[in-house]
This record gives sequence, structure tokens and C-alpha cells, in this order.
Amino acid sequence: MDDVTIRPARTDEHVLLEEVEHAADTVLETLLQPEQPFAPTPAAERASAPGFTLVAEEDTGEVVGFVHVLDARDKAHLEQVSVLPDHGRRGIGRALVEAACAEARERGHRSITLRTFADVPWNAPFYRSVGFAETEPSSVAQLARQATEQATGLDRLGRRVQMTREL
Repeated sequence: MDDVTIRPARTDEHVLLEEVEHAADTVLETLLQPEQPFAPTPAAERASAPGFTLVAEEDTGEVVGFVHVLDARDKAHLEQVSVLPDHGRRGIGRALVEAACAEARERGHRSITLRTFADVPWNAPFYRSVGFAETEPSSVAQLARQATEQATGLDRLGRRVQMTREL
């Protein structure tokens, strides 16, 4: 991890982040076998969303991962963490999550939520290891995220859970 820096994403990097997300999703697709490949968040949508995006950049200048946090109505939601598969298992995802939590805390949030697959090893079990616990959706935004997952069939690929970490 010494050769990786976590920093805010630049506007011109959002197209690259689509590629990182797509590459990271191929690992999940291999496991879950969805009918259709997962579609990465379009660059313009991510760039215009309220919140922040941090990237993991190697000392070579290559962006190898990112975390995207939505920040709406005084709620922080960890929307996406993606690391290039050939850079996995090196602590980059953990560093991105910790940096996102620190930034959310700096922005005045007392907790951060996410939604993930309960039984995928690099999903809920990983998030438990960094201080998240399963919680029930209660806010309008949380219930809407859950409904969207059901409407798009994401929940048919495996049990989905909300998790929260106190900051």
C-alpha cells in the first residue's frame, strides 16, 4: 500500500472510473452470473451527484480504484467501491473505505450507510471487518434504494443488506 495515494478524483477522471468499475464488476459477475452485465455508473452522473469521489492512485500515476459517497440531506451513503482486479487483496479497498469514512466525518456526518450482498466475501464480510453492521432501511432514501434493487432484480442474485458504520 506504500505506493498508493488516496486523493479526491478530478473531473476529467470520471470516464476512467467507469472503466475501473466495469473491470471490478467482472469479478462479481463471474460469481453471481447475472443475466446482463452490470452497467457502471455513467461518468456524468457520478460527477454531478452530490457527495464526493476519492481515487487510489499508484506512484506510477495509474488510478487503480475509487470510492464514491453520496451526500444528500445530511446523510452519507457509500455508493460504490471499486478496485481493479489485478490490484485486489492489497488493502486498497480498505484504505478507500477508511478515507471515505474520514471525509464523511469531516463533512459532519455521524454515520455512513451502504447496500451490499450479504454473502459475497468481499462485500458484507469485508464491510463488517471495517466496522459496518447490518441495519434496517428507515429513511426515504434508504427505502428507495432497497426498492430500486428489487425493481431491477438485483436482489434475485443474492441477499442484499444495508449496513451502517458510526463515525
